[in-house]
Amino acid sequence: MKQLNSFKLTRQEVRELAEKNPTPFLVVSLDKIEENYEFLREHLPRAGVYYAMKANPDKEILKRLADLGANFDVASAGEMVMLHELGIEGSRMIYANTVKDFKGLAAAREFGVRRFTFDDASEIKKMANYVPGADVLVRISVKNSKALVDLNTKFGAEPYMAIPLLKQAQEAGLNPVGICFHVGSQSLSTAAYEEALLLCRGLFNEARDAGLQLTDLDIGGGLPVPSAEGLAVDLAKMMSAINKQINRLFPDTAVWCEPGRYICGTAVNLVSSVIGKKERHGSLWYTVDESIYGALSGIIYDHWTYPLKTFGHGQKRKSTIVGPSCDGIDVLYRDLDLPAMDIGDCILVSDIGAYASVSATRFNGFEIAPTLVYEAEIQHGAIPWRIAV
Repeated sequence: MKQLNSFKLTRQEVRELAEKNPTPFLVVSLDKIEENYEFLREHLPRAGVYYAMKANPDKEILKRLADLGANFDVASAGEMVMLHELGIEGSRMIYANTVKDFKGLAAAREFGVRRFTFDDASEIKKMANYVPGADVLVRISVKNSKALVDLNTKFGAEPYMAIPLLKQAQEAGLNPVGICFHVGSQSLSTAAYEEALLLCRGLFNEARDAGLQLTDLDIGGGLPVPSAEGLAVDLAKMMSAINKQINRLFPDTAVWCEPGRYICGTAVNLVSSVIGKKERHGSLWYTVDESIYGALSGIIYDHWTYPLKTFGHGQKRKSTIVGPSCDGIDVLYRDLDLPAMDIGDCILVSDIGAYASVSATRFNGFEIAPTLVYEAEIQHGAIPWRIAV
């Protein structure tokens, strides 16, 4: 089974970085970002890439992806401004928020964004007023009970409404070019993509019969990454199956995907330090200097458990790890059997690149953890770079 491994710092690398930088801090491997991108292009070659920058808008990640030829999925004026400041043109963006505010529409007009998604007739007039003649794709709702986060309860028109909505958009002076869908975040089912593609094929045929020549299909995101529980996903097989279905059903259609978690999830580590240690209820409780309100916010907002590595030497004991904030909810890991640690020891959290730092706050006045670039921080000649399971 061919799968991508996660970027993980070695113990020696953690020690070297922590000696130079106060914890907590994040470390991104741009080479891992590139590896994930190239793996996707190899095994799903029919689909061009719109990186869903909401997953992680770190500027170094955006620049590396732009250099590789990626395009970008944006949801707000703020995201458009960020890309514009990096020299990325609006022609490389899709405004994929189905409900657009007027600041976003004004930014799209200013920066030359000409591609939009929508799922309701109320959006048509807004788009036509700000960006007349723009390309539009209607987003449809699809079903996938196996996704970690079901996006289709909030987004997507019922499929029977797709063609009428595209016709209305055409009548308003917009250019209806296609259909899009999203099977949900961290989807473990190839069948969900295959069923959605069959549904879209029928809608493309219906559109043709209605006089619409659709040219584009956007299959959204949802590609999974390994989980803390040891989930092994054969990504090459999964992507190849999707690609085969695209070739069979849409041989002459421009196809796009919007990966977010898949691109960045496995490319970032968090290094944090133990700042407190106490006995509570018969177990050890460690307080570390990063919080559920900081880079570990994905525990709540993304329903995610991040792999944890500690570097203690003592006898294993039942242990709980908590964050530094004055809130009882700030519990990171419960009842783990861990070697005893001392104040000042580091912990390593991997696979924390997606939907983590983006929702970090300054609750209780704690600073947001900075992001270091692995390739710039580690001297390759002294400490070999490696990607480890």
